[in-house]
Amino acid sequence: MNSNKENKQKLIQLIQDYKNVFKSDEGSRVLEDLEKRCHYSITTFSKDSSHETAFFEGQRSVFLFIKAMINKKE
Repeated sequence: MNSNKENKQKLIQLIQDYKNVFKSDEGSRVLEDLEKRCHYSITTFSKDSSHETAFFEGQRSVFLFIKAMINKKE
């Protein structure tokens, strides 16, 4: 079983990994593409289908998680 200290170190390393990946030139381009594909700045609501809304919101949620990880203060 991992101790709290080990878990905290793993989380800090994971945050740094996200930053390293997405702060590179290649990562920045991928992040820009994901921003467009994952409905970052547009509504995910679909008046025709609640399933479609949920699907799009799931994509958006993953993108928001990535953004949160690369913007975390250490």
